[in-house]
Parts: sequence; C-alpha cells; structure tokens
Amino acid sequence: MTIALALAGLVTAACASEDNQADLRPLTLKEQTSSIVKSGNGYLVNWAGVLGNANRYHFGENAVAVISAVDAGGKEVVHLEQPLDAVPPGGRLPFSGQALSGVKPVRVKIDYRRASWHKATRVPSAYLEFPVSDVTTERLPTGSYLVTGYVLDPFLKAATSLAVTALLRDAAGKLLGGGTAYADNVRANDRRRFVVTVEGVSGGTVARTDVLATAWGATAKPYEELALAGAAPIHTVTPTTEPFAKDRGYQAINDRRQ
Repeated sequence: MTIALALAGLVTAACASEDNQADLRPLTLKEQTSSIVKSGNGYLVNWAGVLGNANRYHFGENAVAVISAVDAGGKEVVHLEQPLDAVPPGGRLPFSGQALSGVKPVRVKIDYRRASWHKATRVPSAYLEFPVSDVTTERLPTGSYLVTGYVLDPFLKAATSLAVTALLRDAAGKLLGGGTAYADNVRANDRRRFVVTVEGVSGGTVARTDVLATAWGATAKPYEELALAGAAPIHTVTPTTEPFAKDRGYQAINDRRQ
C-alpha cells in the first residue's frame, strides 16, 4: 500500500509539473530572412520566418511577430506587430509579411512576443498536418515567384480558413523568402487550389519550395475543433474490380511444408 501511494504521488507530481506554465519551453525563431526592394512608392520590406514549439502537449497562442527596420542613421523607419496563428504542439508555424517605408532601411530585425499556453485536449498524433500536392514554382519577369498547388483537409470537419505559406530555399536549404495566401472552406477529400506570390527574394538561387498549411486563428480553437471531429478515411472510393470467386487462403505459420 505504501509503495502504491508513493507511485501515485510521483505520477501526480509529474502531471502537475507538466501543467506548470513555468516549465514550458518558449517558442523559438528557428529560421528568418528579410529583404529590402525599391518600389514606386518607396522601399518594400519583405520578411519570412518559422516559429517552433518544442512542447508536445501545449499550443502556443497569441504570439506576435515584431518587425523593425532602421535607416543608415539608426532611426527606426518601420515598426510592425504581426499577430500570428496558434503554433500546434510539437509543430512549427511559418509566417511572412510586407511593409512599406518612405525612407530606405538598411537593417531589418525580426523578433516576437512570448506566447500564452493552452493545453491540448487530444494526443499529439490527432493534430494532423494539412497535405499539399502538385506544387509548382515559377519565376516571373518581375523577379518575384509564383507558387501554386493544392491543399487538402485531412479531417472530417471542413477547415473554415487555412493559411498557406510557401518558403523558398536554396540548394543547401537556406531560407530565401516566403509568401502567404489563404484558402477558405477546405473540405475533406476536396482539393483546394492555392496561389502564393513571393516577392523580394534575398540573394541566392531558388532550388526548393516548402509549402505548409496551418489553421488560421490566434488560438487553438480552430485546430481543436478539427481534431475533435476526427480524421477523414484515407480510402473513400468504392473498388471497381470484381471480388475473388474463391478465397486465396493463407499458409499457417506452423505449416512446414515446402
């Protein structure tokens, strides 16, 4: 009885420790890139980044990216706070954006405000990634890139809105730029086309494109509702071939006949 009580106490302590907000690891800015491009109205500042969440049982909610740029004299000419979508447990969140400056910036900084935490109601494997397919990347005469493809909802419930972010990389995998578009009312087994424009790609040759789709919203609610509905069946098409006239049978494991 004493041993059982001790074990129960250890389990309770472990659960309490897991729920303790102070024990959660902060989000990390795993990748980032930015560029400054002359435009007709001034200078266009482009940025892209990827936030990572190392906590397997908690969503990172209400995070905000803080983008600032300074001119040659050190004066801040761009300051923008970009609300970000919730970062799923053990997952990552790509983001991108643009801002216009009338004065030429010389340096761009990407930072973020700490997220609040929401304990997931489902096991980590329930939060499926949104599959993408048929991704093509085309360089336009203007120097920007056009990324097209299809996104699919892996859940039974329709996704109200998805943020689709294309990340352009060089041959070594370095992030060169990114852009984001949105796909609404994405249903299970119904591919939805997306078109993403990536401008201001920093120095380097684009060799690869990664496309990630995430549930749109600063809180975990949209993703939680999708996971609660359950995953859509993988095979939904009725077989067209005739059934076997006779069962092919099988060989018993203990049958040593050759």
